[in-house]
Amino acid sequence: MPNHQAHAVDPHALPETITRYLKAHEAHDTATALTAFTSDATVTDDGRTYQGATAIGQWLNRSATEFTYTIELTDARRTDSTRYVATHHLEGNFPGGRVDLRYQFTLRNELIERLVIEP
Repeated sequence: MPNHQAHAVDPHALPETITRYLKAHEAHDTATALTAFTSDATVTDDGRTYQGATAIGQWLNRSATEFTYTIELTDARRTDSTRYVATHHLEGNFPGGRVDLRYQFTLRNELIERLVIEP
């Protein structure tokens, strides 16, 4: 994979698809969050990969209820025309209590094709 230089962007300038997903995920609105993904999308979170709408919907429902936490968007970057990274600071009742997570988005046809969430 080529090494792309990421450029900071205003969080309000993130593509609508990413913003829709982030807002819906924070509001625990699985149906709206799923509209941001391609039908064959993959999500990798906590070392596990989920593929397709059914698996991603189950992941969204589980992640919405597993822990209670606050989330704050602290940084947004654009790597290229289809890749963005949104960094979030989370605090809550999960192991460790605090973490900064990078949500790495790859878009296809203005929808999320791939999402990798990692520290």
